[in-house]
Amino acid sequence: MTEPLHLSRRTVVTALGAAGFTALPAWPDTARAVDGPAQAADGPVLDAHPATEPSGTHVREVGGTKVVFQYGAVLPAFDGWRTREPTREYLSLDRTWRFRFDPGNQGLDDGWQSPDLDDRSWDLIDVPSAWDLLDTPGFGSETSPFGKGTAFADGYAWYRTVVDVPGSWRARHVRIAFLAAGYSAEVWLDGVRLGKHEGANSPFALPVAGALRPGTRQTIAVRVFRRASYTDYTAPAPQPVTDDHEIPYKPVDYWPYAGLTRSAWIEAVPQVTIAKLLVAAANGRVEAHAVVENHGALDFDGRLTLDPGRGSGGLPASVAARIPARSAGVVRVAVRVPHAPRWSPATPHTLTARATLTAGRTSGPRVDTLSTVYGVRELTIRDAQLRLNGKTLFLKGLNWHEETAAHGRAMTPAEYDRELGHITDLGVNFIRNCVYNRHPYVYDWADEHGVLVMDDIDTMWLNTAQEKLQTERYGLARALALTMAWNQHNHPSVILWGLQNESEIDGDGAPVYRAWLADLKAAVKAVDLTARPVTWASNTSDDPAFDLADVIGFNEYFGYFYGEDADLGPTLDAVHAKYPGKPVLITENGTWSLAGNHGPDTTEGTEEWQAARFTAHWTQVVERGDFVAGFTYWVLKDYKQRAGYNQSYNGISVMGLLTFGEERPKLVYDVFREATGPGAG
Repeated sequence: MTEPLHLSRRTVVTALGAAGFTALPAWPDTARAVDGPAQAADGPVLDAHPATEPSGTHVREVGGTKVVFQYGAVLPAFDGWRTREPTREYLSLDRTWRFRFDPGNQGLDDGWQSPDLDDRSWDLIDVPSAWDLLDTPGFGSETSPFGKGTAFADGYAWYRTVVDVPGSWRARHVRIAFLAAGYSAEVWLDGVRLGKHEGANSPFALPVAGALRPGTRQTIAVRVFRRASYTDYTAPAPQPVTDDHEIPYKPVDYWPYAGLTRSAWIEAVPQVTIAKLLVAAANGRVEAHAVVENHGALDFDGRLTLDPGRGSGGLPASVAARIPARSAGVVRVAVRVPHAPRWSPATPHTLTARATLTAGRTSGPRVDTLSTVYGVRELTIRDAQLRLNGKTLFLKGLNWHEETAAHGRAMTPAEYDRELGHITDLGVNFIRNCVYNRHPYVYDWADEHGVLVMDDIDTMWLNTAQEKLQTERYGLARALALTMAWNQHNHPSVILWGLQNESEIDGDGAPVYRAWLADLKAAVKAVDLTARPVTWASNTSDDPAFDLADVIGFNEYFGYFYGEDADLGPTLDAVHAKYPGKPVLITENGTWSLAGNHGPDTTEGTEEWQAARFTAHWTQVVERGDFVAGFTYWVLKDYKQRAGYNQSYNGISVMGLLTFGEERPKLVYDVFREATGPGAG
């Protein structure tokens, strides 16, 4: 059972002592060793096996707080895409870049990373965008040819741009931030390699110390890679291309958009800076853990003040902050907010906390600030029910893919508003981010609109060999889990951490599968101060690791891929009998229809058949609302995939409530909208 969040009885927790510091590695070391491995109560020691994924993601215990490091520094907050702290300087990289495909992988040897390269003959590309759409205006059409164009250009491609670096940045700590690069990216500044990142949907930030020359013009070069999905996309039986180290390691049935698909920027912060502000708010209290880095050569002796925000009813609190040179520390502050409104889907009240670092033991000059949006809410599990602020939740949910025909995964704010507007129109209170992290815009939108979120990572369809490799050696799955929980920590809308989707279960006792899930669970539990429940989208209702889950989640397609519609109810009863204290969540169910194809609801592929199948499953779930926490329909909108089974529709899977290009509702859209949960009148 997930216990409610308990905060310290002290109104203010003072800054940590010397034991609360950890040395920062000298740049550009991306050491993967762990200072004090994180131990989950029911899981393995994190980083017991040294990870070899390129970002060096790991956890260090800093004065009792588990802190996530990448590239030798604290993984920072990524709020710079929309907010501008007054103590920091920002240089947007959302612009037109020089671009060239590198099909022969010759660019590195030919010096395409060099500032001296003449790239004036290169093509142009917008950042953010997906290179898939460069020459494919009919990308969303069912009639444009499958297997041709930049949508199927795989391998390496290069991006280049120049920036004028302000001379004032000489006394600053500077990093380049990318919200996403699919699938992997290597970054150079004036020919100096800063690092490599893997994972198409997670943000990363690369420190540039040693390569930065303030007061000059410098060249940023990025080499992006996407693995081919198949050796021949139009072959009758296409042969998949795989890589054991990548996640996903083989083709999956959503589109792997390529390029710099989300915003990028350069951020210059003070040498002593608040890298991350973790906030936990419940029971009329706010506790903040401010992770402070001192990149300077002198010890810092100052104060940190936390303002819980307008409308919280709390007053700012100030504590000492002493951070030795070249180290990171955690400063904790707790403040009473007895009159702060609670966050819920009905009343999505958010607050903004601001941490301010000042020099000196009294009121000295301001050094740095960092703010974060949060909400006061209590999430618990009791009697096989998921509860928010003491009230039972029933999740009327949707899976959705982050893409449009016009921009792929590089969606505009207007496109997000239109897509997510369907969520509110449909009466949905829950979305599952199948099966990757979303743009920060989505989490902010969910906070503001009171929509609950199950966050997911890219761990889809792994087999036993990859599960073992990721757990024992490569560590990319763990890195994705850690960064998910770290980046989305403060969002009140995020209520569940999803660990995997339909991955393989090995033999008797499933030791490899269980060890992998235990490792991922330990990762998110280590860094989440609010102890959100973990779940996953299993491919079976008889998963041998369900005892590790806080909420039992599985995908079911009774009456479609197997069995009969009516098999769902008895299956749910059997799961509940085996795990009577755990809520059950249907993480996927759905069928398909061709828009405009009407006929009897017994004829597969008609809009009537799709709607009837939904109703049959929804009814069985609602009848068991005392232990079934919700139902998550597959999927909001028809979506793109590169597998061969929908070539005649230009790779469009037609399982949505809406069509892909026109986003026109099918019959099931209205049926789903009218569906009500347990106890509804």
